[in-house]
Amino acid sequence: MRASIKNRIMTACCLLIGSSSVWASSADPLTTIQKKWAECQYQSKDEDQQIYCLENLVKLSESSLQNAPERNDLKIWLAISKSSLAGADGGLGGLSLAKEAKALLEDVVKTAPETLDGSAYVTLGTLYYKVPGWPVGFGDDDKAEELLKKALKYNPDGIDPNYFYGDFLAEDGRKAEAIEYLKRAAAAPPRETRPLADQGRMAEVQRRLKELGAQ
Repeated sequence: MRASIKNRIMTACCLLIGSSSVWASSADPLTTIQKKWAECQYQSKDEDQQIYCLENLVKLSESSLQNAPERNDLKIWLAISKSSLAGADGGLGGLSLAKEAKALLEDVVKTAPETLDGSAYVTLGTLYYKVPGWPVGFGDDDKAEELLKKALKYNPDGIDPNYFYGDFLAEDGRKAEAIEYLKRAAAAPPRETRPLADQGRMAEVQRRLKELGAQ
């Protein structure tokens, strides 16, 4: 059962108070958004807190992009924020958010695909294999693989493109290939500015490898 509206509002208030220094930071908004995303994704106490955290992250991402509409990196992170909320909240609302994220990412792919080492391809490819296919959604495994392979061309050693391609391969039943790319993700160099994200993603990598019997 979801918490009552009152309890959810209280949870959100506590979350915002506890992290007010982050939200109010004068740093580059991209840095703030990335840090907040990792907190939402990996430090939320429960589903309701995660949803509220991501809802506020979407608002922050939208505001940041409105203030700098020329920044494709912020456009990618608005898409990541929306797709993360879609995954947490689910349902028809989640599908609508996924479609909004897809449109943002397609725009970046057309105009500046190299942004953030091809990160638009990673998120777009992930959406294509996570979202249901026709007639419910736009999911397409062939398209997902095409996009994830493009992401790897931009960032062959990165933890995210290798993890998500490995995860896709695992879901597609291609165990040996999945293990290969997940091990590449496990060996990825750390990102100095994103330690919490790396820690959380690495835990996902190790969990997936264990599920595949690779540990």
